[in-house]
Amino acid sequence: MNYDVVIARYGEIGLKSSKVRARFERKLVKNIKAAIDCEVDRNQGRIYIFPKNYGECLENLNKVFGVVSYSPAVSTYGNYEDIEKTLGEYVDNLVDDGFIGKDTRFAIKCRRVGNHDFTSQEMAAFCGSVVVKKVGCPVDLTNPELKIYVEVRDDEAFIYHEKIDGPGGLPLGTQGKVVVLVSSGIDSPVAAYLMMKRGCEVIALHCDNAPFTGPKVHENFDKIIDQLQSYAKGVPITKKVVKYGEYLQQAKDCAPEKMTCVLCKSGMYKIAEKLAHKYGASAIVDGSSVGQVASQTLSNILATRHGVDMPILSPLIGLDKLEITRIAEDIGTFEISKLDDGGCHAVPKYPETKADVDRVEEACRAMNQKEAIEKAFDSID
Repeated sequence: MNYDVVIARYGEIGLKSSKVRARFERKLVKNIKAAIDCEVDRNQGRIYIFPKNYGECLENLNKVFGVVSYSPAVSTYGNYEDIEKTLGEYVDNLVDDGFIGKDTRFAIKCRRVGNHDFTSQEMAAFCGSVVVKKVGCPVDLTNPELKIYVEVRDDEAFIYHEKIDGPGGLPLGTQGKVVVLVSSGIDSPVAAYLMMKRGCEVIALHCDNAPFTGPKVHENFDKIIDQLQSYAKGVPITKKVVKYGEYLQQAKDCAPEKMTCVLCKSGMYKIAEKLAHKYGASAIVDGSSVGQVASQTLSNILATRHGVDMPILSPLIGLDKLEITRIAEDIGTFEISKLDDGGCHAVPKYPETKADVDRVEEACRAMNQKEAIEKAFDSID
């Protein structure tokens, strides 16, 4: 098929006010151009992409947030004669490619924008007759095996038969910055992805727990960010690493052992908050899911966030491990995350699961947390 345009559609952007919608559309177009070598036109809720390489376009458009669906199409003039000619050629290609035959039930879906001397129903009936004459296949408007779409917009027409799902969401970079705590595990990369899908620019903060974790953890973090970068069209992820092993050692040496995980998470939040202020981010994000591990009981979630004024968002909070894993598989981070390096050896045998604010404050004082956080923050690279 000799396509000459790809039609991209957005969803909730169309529900915004005219001013916000225009701004989001401009950002979406900018991100599309960052992902694909192409020219782009905007017109009445559609984005028309004219790529130099169609294979690259179809592959990369699936990773541009804000695109709900897209269709490779052929264009022509919006009159009966040109539509008949172009549709006939299009159907010939569908026959050659095995998409339609004499027994294929089909339907024409026509949409029209602008002033014309025909209705959408009249154009649909006309196009249907063109297909029947070409192939002799039956029309089935209720349960078609193949749908052929004809969009007539002012003096142009577009013909296509596929609607490919995009990632949806909002254009990346329209919702400000967030600092995401990203480990090499399964959950936090998914949390980062979901915030990107909601339009947030991501600053990925990784806590390097060496010597309590092996070198592969850091290597896997780098690979995870590389994979997530493939979705960061137009707004690259900023990667930061804090040396966190000394902080953990101080927590283990100076505070009750069972509080180690609680103090670990508390310190991560406070370091992330300082980093957020430095880079103008508006929130902290983590991969917490209620009850999944010791630090994610409701009591511990409350206690570990004490002393942090910035909003802490947990997009996975109500998902179970299977749901999170499915997303990780879809976005390509699961195969990296499952390369376990033995876990964190700072985890106590019996971690605290019902921490309260008073005991956390006492443990923070015992380990001189403020000084430990300042020292760790200065190590960020």
